[in-house]
Amino acid sequence: MSARYTPSVNIADLEESATIAVSARAKALRAAGRPIIDLGAGEPDFATPPYIKESAKRALDSGATRYTLTEGILPLREAIAARANERLGGGNVISAADVVVSTGSKQALFNSCFVLFGQGDDVLVPTPAWTSYYQMISLARARAVDVRGRRENSLKVSVRDLEQAATPRTRGVMLNSPTNPTGAVYELDELRAILALAASRGWWVVSDEIYREISYETPAPSLLDATQGDEALRERLVIVDGVAKAYAMTGWRIGWSIAPRQVAQAICALQSHTTSNASAVSQHAALCALTAREQSSTAIATMVAEFRRRRDAAAALLREASVDFIEPRGAFYLFVRVPQRDNDPQPGTTFARELLDEHDVAVVPGAAFRTPEWIRISYAAPMPDVLEGVRRVAALCVQR
Repeated sequence: MSARYTPSVNIADLEESATIAVSARAKALRAAGRPIIDLGAGEPDFATPPYIKESAKRALDSGATRYTLTEGILPLREAIAARANERLGGGNVISAADVVVSTGSKQALFNSCFVLFGQGDDVLVPTPAWTSYYQMISLARARAVDVRGRRENSLKVSVRDLEQAATPRTRGVMLNSPTNPTGAVYELDELRAILALAASRGWWVVSDEIYREISYETPAPSLLDATQGDEALRERLVIVDGVAKAYAMTGWRIGWSIAPRQVAQAICALQSHTTSNASAVSQHAALCALTAREQSSTAIATMVAEFRRRRDAAAALLREASVDFIEPRGAFYLFVRVPQRDNDPQPGTTFARELLDEHDVAVVPGAAFRTPEWIRISYAAPMPDVLEGVRRVAALCVQR
């Protein structure tokens, strides 16, 4: 008889990623022969551009198979710093020493939470938000404080919302724009106001900008844009980004953080005892993605145009059925409010289960984002799947 396992206190409150769980179940049902339409995955359905894959082959042939510096290869960190400095108007404000390359932006976010927050700290999380923020904060032994935005503001939070949710123990804010799961985009003046509040209170701001290059009507601003002309606003700011979404490089696992020097050193030290460096060949592929400017701009523009085409077609179906949803201005998600039924405390979860079990469509229940009355639909899937899946969502909403 095997010994009974008692979880460590470190993971006592840990929950499996709901988004990954939905994707895993959809794949399992497909493997069993069910014609599942998977609109749960937060992953571009495009192939990594050929010029990036060719650069990886060249790097392999050149011997990029060994350990690198924990913080990443210098040319990649220099390229990341250079792009950041462009947003600040030029100069050398940010250097390679402020950059740490990690195994995906998820690790960069975890690293940031772990070195900035700890027991007794509160961290404000604009909600709905990506499910892993809450878990990362919990793993750092801090407390995630949900801050719910107003429906009329696309569920984005305001300075007033943050002020009302703050406690004497508040130490930071997690921001994400364009936002997962809503696709909402914070305007530059909104970001400036939030940064100013954080600076006045001595809070850290961790900005997840992994979807920033996937925006539609207008470019999505970075928090770096909001600090132009005021260096003090960058003193407690950590920018997290990566190549996964905009460059269709999810499996390459390359993200990074840009942080004040002492924070970057702490992140590097933490990473040296966990994963060490990110994959060497993936770093070289990311370097190509960031430095082959013309090719990357064309590839991103092509992908974003297709995402916009899918968004517009899917949104039209939801409007025709009078379904309530957040109009996405970035990322590739539709956040839909489902009808309430029988005083169900988890209507989104019930809806998503019925949708999958009876209608063969996988979506993520809003409970994953701490908004149980909603569901998230990903339109990072072929257009026929998106349209058919959204038709079934709309039909089920009308039936309820």
